[in-house]
Amino acid sequence: MPINVELHCHNSFSNFHVGSEEPPYDCNVSIRDQLERSYDLGLDAIFVTNHNTLDGYPQLLEYKNDHAKFKNISIFPAEEITVDTGEHVLAYGIHDTITPGISLEEVIDEVQKQGGVSSAPHPFGLINALRESSKKCDMVEVFNSNNVDMLSNARATQFALDNNMIQTAGSDSHVLSTLGRCVNVINSENNLDDILHAMKQGRIEISQTGYALQNETIDHLKYKINNSKEYISDYISEHYPNTKWLFALLLKIYDSNQNSSMWNISYKISIYLMKRISQKINLQNQDPSFMKERNLATIFKMAL
Repeated sequence: MPINVELHCHNSFSNFHVGSEEPPYDCNVSIRDQLERSYDLGLDAIFVTNHNTLDGYPQLLEYKNDHAKFKNISIFPAEEITVDTGEHVLAYGIHDTITPGISLEEVIDEVQKQGGVSSAPHPFGLINALRESSKKCDMVEVFNSNNVDMLSNARATQFALDNNMIQTAGSDSHVLSTLGRCVNVINSENNLDDILHAMKQGRIEISQTGYALQNETIDHLKYKINNSKEYISDYISEHYPNTKWLFALLLKIYDSNQNSSMWNISYKISIYLMKRISQKINLQNQDPSFMKERNLATIFKMAL
């Protein structure tokens, strides 16, 4: 019996697990709200894919079991793991947390030992992307809602076709309204063993896709900024000491009017620059390693 599944979503238990190179606050979606929206959307199952932890899964399962309303929604464990080189891997159906910072090969071995399924999320995104190494995973996410440059998803789709890989779509939800933006139909019974077996056999189809909207992306950024100001200040002092005055000024302007129309203008400029970079990396095969360095001057130069 086909079931509708959300394969890539986060909740508030992802906070403080993202890693030292990212703001500690990652997601503001509560357990209750995540279940309520899943119910409203008619989802049959969701995999909780918090960063570098299984936290958020048992809490969601416990809340679900305490509320009969959600009895028909299955909750399954998963983890989005950061490997030693900074890229991300999704591990579905594991029962023990896989420690971040190990190699991709070690992560995949551990997923197999636990009887799980591995997938490459946002494989050709501009950061945290496995790119060609995605072929080492069981599946590949060919559509990610946050890859709003669009070229990253197009490259991922072609990669999957070229390598005959199992394709999935991921909402990569960090705000409530994007949960269920992407839905996958899995031809199996609604239990973990059958779903994992169906994944391995490729009995999965993408039934719905959609990009994160401008206001959703901005809301997520505001949440991270408002709750991670100390981290941002320290990060700027360490990595951009010569221009920290500029960042301090920008934060002050932001605090004075968080709903300024400048957000919309900045978003549109950022998307334009992102598409320029993505075109060079994903269509012209330029080395993407400069994105890891997060040197804003270099990134801006590459965008021109």
